[in-house]
Amino acid sequence: MREKNFRFGIVGTGAIASIHAVSIQHTTQAQLVGVYNRTYEKAKAFGEIHGCKVYDDLTAMLADENIDIITICTPSGAHLEIAEMVIRSGKHCLIEKPLEITLERCNRIIQLAEEYNVQVGTIFPTRFYPNSQKIKEQLRQGYFGDLVMGSASIKWHRSPAYYQSAAWRGTWQLDGGGALMNQGIHAVDMLLWYMGEAVFVQAISSNRLHHQIEVEDSIVANIKFKNGALGVIECTTAAFPGTPKRLEIVGTKGTVVLEEDKISFWEFHAQPQTSSIKPMTEGPLAQGGVNDPMAITHYGHQLQIQNFIEALVSNNIPLIDAVEGKKSVALICAIYESAKTGQRVYL
Repeated sequence: MREKNFRFGIVGTGAIASIHAVSIQHTTQAQLVGVYNRTYEKAKAFGEIHGCKVYDDLTAMLADENIDIITICTPSGAHLEIAEMVIRSGKHCLIEKPLEITLERCNRIIQLAEEYNVQVGTIFPTRFYPNSQKIKEQLRQGYFGDLVMGSASIKWHRSPAYYQSAAWRGTWQLDGGGALMNQGIHAVDMLLWYMGEAVFVQAISSNRLHHQIEVEDSIVANIKFKNGALGVIECTTAAFPGTPKRLEIVGTKGTVVLEEDKISFWEFHAQPQTSSIKPMTEGPLAQGGVNDPMAITHYGHQLQIQNFIEALVSNNIPLIDAVEGKKSVALICAIYESAKTGQRVYL
C-alpha cells in the first residue's frame, strides 16, 4: 500500500519559514505545496526559491484540498488569528514557537483544535535531538534518583540591528516579551519536559544593552517544581560574544549537562549503558543561535515534522501538541509577572 503524502502550506516568508520549507522537503511523506504572505511580492520570491505555489489570499490557500497541514511562521503575537482560520478550515497546523504570547490566546487555540478535531503542534525542535531523547529516557527509567535541581542558561548576543530589523521585534504586542519569550523559550520547554510542573517562580529582569526595546534583554528566575526540586533560569541577549545554551539536570543519583545538543557531562551512581551514551560531535545537529538567529540547521524541525505526520497516520497525539506548547508560555508569563511586581507568582 502506497504511503500517503502530507501536503503542506506555509504562512509567512521570513527566515524561519525557509527553515520550515527545507525541513518539509527533507521529510518522508511530506510535500511543500504553497506559501502565503500578506505581501505578495515576498510570497512570490519565497515560492521561486522553494519551488511552490504562491497564494495571494489566505482563504484560497485554506480552500485548496491539495493542502493537509499549514505551518504558521508569523510574528509570535499574530499566531491566533491565522490558527483560527486554519483550524476552522479543517486543516491541521504546526505553529512556530511560542504557541501564542498569552495564556488566553493559547487556550483559544487549544479549544478550537478540540472543537474542530484537528491536530495542532508547537515547534520545539530541541526535544527531538538524539541526546535530548537519551536524557529523557534515563529520567523515565529513574537513573537520576530524586531530582534536586534543574537549570537553564541562555546567554546569547543579539545586535541592536536585530531588533531594528522588524517593527514587531522587542514589543509586548507581537513579540510577547524579550530574551526569555523569544530566545530562551526552547530551554524553558526542555527544562519543564525534564523537571516537570512548576509550582511558583520569583524573578528579576533588566535591560543591559537594548534600551530601545519595550521588553527585557536580561532576566533571572528561581523556580520551585511540584516534585520538590529547585530551578534557575538565566537568559539574556546582551552577552558578548554569547555562549552555548546550557541545561543541567541534577539528581540524587546522577547529573547530566547538555550544551546545545551535546552532552558535556554524564555521571550516574548506577551507570546506564554508558557505551551508547556519548557526546555527539558529528551529524546534522544544532549549531545554536548564540549570536546569529539563523545559525541553525533544519534537522530538528525535520524530526518534529516527521513526528507530527506519524501521529496523524497512527491517530495519536504528537509529542508537542498545543497543550504541551502552552506550558512554556505559562511559566514565562508567570516569570514576567514576578519580575514586574517583585512578588512570588504561583502557577
